[in-house]
Amino acid sequence: MGLLEGKRVLVTGVLVESSIAFHVARLAQEEGATVVLTSFGRQMRLTQAVARRLPSTPPVVELDVTKPEDLDGLAAAVREHVDSLDGVMHSIAFAPRTALGGNFLQTPWEDVATAVHVSAYSLKALTTAALPLMERGGSVVGLTFDASRAWPFYDWMGVAKAAFESTGRYLARDLGPRNVRVNIVAAGPLHTTAAKSIPGFGVFEQEWKRRAPLGWDLEDAEPTARACIALMSEWFPATTGEILHVDGGFHAVG
Repeated sequence: MGLLEGKRVLVTGVLVESSIAFHVARLAQEEGATVVLTSFGRQMRLTQAVARRLPSTPPVVELDVTKPEDLDGLAAAVREHVDSLDGVMHSIAFAPRTALGGNFLQTPWEDVATAVHVSAYSLKALTTAALPLMERGGSVVGLTFDASRAWPFYDWMGVAKAAFESTGRYLARDLGPRNVRVNIVAAGPLHTTAAKSIPGFGVFEQEWKRRAPLGWDLEDAEPTARACIALMSEWFPATTGEILHVDGGFHAVG
């Protein structure tokens, strides 16, 4: 029996095979879950295409986390495919180019607001939109890049990730009485579509290769995906508000 046998899981952020979310969706299916994906706009075709490369092609529902109408309609859209949810995977982040790359002092508020809205507030928005489907409880898992320090070039996305991590803790506080766990996985750098949008990403590659005690493969999203699956399973029934590092141990060394 798989870790997620009989569970129903909603996964956001599947765009290409290198996406962490793609590996989460694949492992969830391999561990016995029924998976539903989300996408929106021009990205919908990409998601639908890559969904066919999963062990079983899942349905894809429309969700732009910045649109109230999509959030309001999420539960009904998901119910067309499954009657409830046991897990939700948040893998959504975006910042305008002016918010990255060493432009911290010049970034206008409008671009900062976009980064925070999409990359932090969306965790609360997605979770509350999915709540009607988690009446029996469940697990929400999000992805971050350790926001406890100021990274080169990461700028306002780092600030948004700090807000994201804090949002996870407040959601854990408020949703614990409903038996909904909220945890975050802090992954090391990986060669994903999101990484390609970060100017100076090569700095992270060099540092992780040099300092991670366990070593680090920038092409291998499997360890990160496994952590997400474990947190959605029943093997962490009393863990919430946690940030689990999957970074080869980089965060623990000076």
